[in-house]
Amino acid sequence: MALKNVISEVFAIDVFNDAVMAERLPKKVYAALMKTIEDGEELDHEIANVVAHAMKEWALEKGATHYTHWFQPMTGITAEKHDSFISPASNSGQAILEFSGKELIKGEPDASSFPSGGLRATFEARGYTAWDCTSPAFLREDAAGVTLCIPTAFCSYTGEALDKKTPLLRSMEAINTQTVRILKLFGHDDVKKVECSVGPEQEYFLVDREKYLKREDLIFTGRTLFGAMPPKGQELDDHYFGSIKERIAAYMKELNIELWKLGILSKTQHNEVAPAQHEMAPIYGTANIATDHNQLVMETMKKVAKRRGLECLLHEKPFAGVSGSAKHDNWSLVTNTGKNLLEPGKTPNENIQFLLFLSAIIKAVDENAVLLRMSASNPGNDHRLGANEAPPAVISIFLGEQLEDVINQLIETGEARSCKQGGKLNTGVHTLPELKKDATDRNRTSPFAFTGNKFEFRMVASSMSVADANIVLNTIVADALCDMADELEKADNFDIAVHDLIKRTLTNHQRIIFNGNGYSEEWKAEAKRRGLPNTPTMVDAIPSLIDARTVEIFEKFSVFSSKELHSRAEVNYENYSKTINIEAKTMIEMVNKQYIPAVIKAVKGLADSINSIKTAVPSADVSVQSDLLIQCSELLAKAKAAVVNLENIVATAATKAEGKERAIYFKDVAAKAMEELRAPIDELELIIDKSIWPVPTYGDLLFEV
Repeated sequence: MALKNVISEVFAIDVFNDAVMAERLPKKVYAALMKTIEDGEELDHEIANVVAHAMKEWALEKGATHYTHWFQPMTGITAEKHDSFISPASNSGQAILEFSGKELIKGEPDASSFPSGGLRATFEARGYTAWDCTSPAFLREDAAGVTLCIPTAFCSYTGEALDKKTPLLRSMEAINTQTVRILKLFGHDDVKKVECSVGPEQEYFLVDREKYLKREDLIFTGRTLFGAMPPKGQELDDHYFGSIKERIAAYMKELNIELWKLGILSKTQHNEVAPAQHEMAPIYGTANIATDHNQLVMETMKKVAKRRGLECLLHEKPFAGVSGSAKHDNWSLVTNTGKNLLEPGKTPNENIQFLLFLSAIIKAVDENAVLLRMSASNPGNDHRLGANEAPPAVISIFLGEQLEDVINQLIETGEARSCKQGGKLNTGVHTLPELKKDATDRNRTSPFAFTGNKFEFRMVASSMSVADANIVLNTIVADALCDMADELEKADNFDIAVHDLIKRTLTNHQRIIFNGNGYSEEWKAEAKRRGLPNTPTMVDAIPSLIDARTVEIFEKFSVFSSKELHSRAEVNYENYSKTINIEAKTMIEMVNKQYIPAVIKAVKGLADSINSIKTAVPSADVSVQSDLLIQCSELLAKAKAAVVNLENIVATAATKAEGKERAIYFKDVAAKAMEELRAPIDELELIIDKSIWPVPTYGDLLFEV
């Protein structure tokens, strides 16, 4: 296949998308299905039967033997149960291939073994998956063959959401309704629907799989629990955007083809800041499809890596001392008429509609900062947020000089009569073309940054589903827009009312706007002075899920019930505790079975060397060996004491009440003990003979790919 034809020939060949449906479905059936997808009309079962038949025939032609309802439980990864198309033919001893509308629309996986946070007891097993027809079905090929994957929502027998898709779809309905209300007030009667557009960038590490398999910490936890920094890290900034190694380039090429087959608009690829770190960015899509696609991106990254003798690490901090990974969530609002509502235009000071939406988002973020922090939280992200490599744990909004100037004018004088313009960039080289300069710079230290016609939520953890962040963003912005619509719909003079509302909102929530260095100590002090919350860990953020205001907002828009929110708080506490417990037990096992035996071997070698030399030459200077022997023995004793302490802590943790109490114990007690155990092992790595050291080092993992 010629390279220039790869994209056009493979793109979406494994997707039952709009083009395939238009070709294979009767016109009336296709039109009815589009009504459901675009307008939310209820799907008729007869229509579902016709769609199911066409979907089955298409899948069979592609070699499929099974289908699955593909869903996203609260584990953060995807789940599936495969059924074949085979059915018995009556009294013939033969088999036929069937797939009905009922099988398309509804599945019944066992719900008892998925996290539910108390929504379901262990013995209450029934759950349902429901076809999400707004996200296209797709084919996936692996060792099991070709499988038809049908994106679905997952709920319990009693109706509560047990997944991330259901509340995401609910939140999309909420922001659609409230945004359309606002647009009607501006005279846009042609707008029937508004969707949140999302583009999740994905950072990841690639390491040699053979070396990966020699590290129990990477296998069990996704990150290195031990490891000393090599002589060279990322300090020369020579990896970022650097030339891509041949082995990695081959991986990226195969990854792109696999993603294009699935209709995923894989656009950008490059080396990231840390050695062995890379990034892939897609073109934007609607929130639910972008979420589905990002789950497929992560799964495909891992699958392709294994094929090429590599391992893809999606953990937020797989290596201490070098930059970790994030998943920047680019979020905007787009109408069915193609208008991006976060496009400020050339003169944003005159764009009243844009300023209203901007002020609503500022209000939403300021009033729900801890909840937004929670939406980006997992145990791994605690190693990044607040460190000088990622956004700080304090939520703030970067708007840039142009918009900040407009806002300051509005607040101070009541009117914005001008706005800063970009101008032209002078490179000082006459042979270079003249470049237009943006009106504002970018700020990589901001958790929530305006980047031209969208907001970039930079805190999201690299291994997380982006559903959580977008559920919160959609809902809190819907709430702010609802308040504004309620006020403006009652106004006698819309123009005066909207002007006053924008000015009042910006004045009340100006504290959240910060364009400076989010890494600085001065900002921490200033943020505290402004009254902005600083939420250092996931465990500190979890209570925001069941805060009275959170419950009120989510119930108001039917995104989550109080019961569903409490269940998610429990799931998060449990996830944190289990994650840290697994890490602690892995450390204990590695120290007892790998590191201590290796160090004893090294110490014995030193002692034997000293004795042998002294026997041969009694007057010989063995001070170097003796000093090393003493140093290693002391560090060995520290390691042994630390591992015994951690063993006791893990045992004590099991006696703590499940949920919040246990999570706090792991955060405050176990995490510190784990650091104390790591320190002597990492010191020993720097002095023990490499041939004796039992696992590949950071240098082996980061630079030998």
